[in-house]
Amino acid sequence: MNWVSEAIAKINADYQRSADTHLIKLEGHCFANIDIYLKDESTHPTGSLKHRLARSLFLYALCNGKIKQDTTIIEASSGSTAVSEAYFARMLGLTFIAVMPSTTAQSKIRQIEQYGGQCHFVTCATQMHDAALRLAAQTQGYFMDQFLYAERATDWRGSNNIAESMFGQLALEPHPIPHTVVMSAGTGGTSATIGRFIRYKGLDTQLVVVDPEFSAFYEGYKKRDATVTSPRGSRIEGIGRPKVEASFQPDVIDAMLKVPDAASVATMYWISALVGRRAGPSTGANFWGVLQVANTMQQRNQSGSIVTLMCDSGDRYQDTYYNPDWVAREIGDITPYLQELNAYNL
Repeated sequence: MNWVSEAIAKINADYQRSADTHLIKLEGHCFANIDIYLKDESTHPTGSLKHRLARSLFLYALCNGKIKQDTTIIEASSGSTAVSEAYFARMLGLTFIAVMPSTTAQSKIRQIEQYGGQCHFVTCATQMHDAALRLAAQTQGYFMDQFLYAERATDWRGSNNIAESMFGQLALEPHPIPHTVVMSAGTGGTSATIGRFIRYKGLDTQLVVVDPEFSAFYEGYKKRDATVTSPRGSRIEGIGRPKVEASFQPDVIDAMLKVPDAASVATMYWISALVGRRAGPSTGANFWGVLQVANTMQQRNQSGSIVTLMCDSGDRYQDTYYNPDWVAREIGDITPYLQELNAYNL
């Protein structure tokens, strides 16, 4: 068995050892006849939704002949993808370098380093891609490029991808075909997978994608213009991009919502209290979108289910989003949104 075959076997064995993530039904909200579910992706071995992506990206690169026994792996990532890729790189005995903004949460940096990865810092998110290309050239390595390959590395038809898992777990629920799935976009790969799966299975479900401030995805979707850019990176770590990435597939999205960053952070606190576990800021953005969909359904006297994701654990953000001084300085006053959210409690 050659090295590539051994590498693929190791990744598949790791997958076989891993259980699926939980789908949590939320209680304690005020929406009658609307069931809300949260798929907890924080329980993956590397603690986030990006574990699925990293596994797919490694398999995609190995099967396409891009990774050999001595290949250095480079990725442009604000943290979670890099943590997961560092995990798989260590599994295969490969050198891994993550290119990320210097403002990335220290807890994520520590996790990357714990898995044997190295961190290369740039000033802002707009510099990550070019810096990763330069590093790949200097090291004769392989740029994993999650923003290009995310949507094609995952089999959207099934193979226990997140969409198949989510819909399978809903099978015995009162509303097994959800009215709406709400998802934020980082690479756009997960929203592409969910949107394609919905169409492939002929499901009567809409996909709503939420986008933070300073991200180009929303404007790119509205204008159907892939050249839209933003002058700075997102303040909600892990989602939003300063340009419309290749993995973002607007044609499989039914609607998009722009979410204020203060609302994302406030909802992160609110949902954490509701489910009894700390969520990250992208989960806050997701759940703000869920509340907007639920409000509309209630106004129309509709019943059904809504599903979204807990992308990662809030434990990674102790120094930032769970630090009141940092939030006041970097995000602003979240009090009005906290007051608004209290109205959704029973």
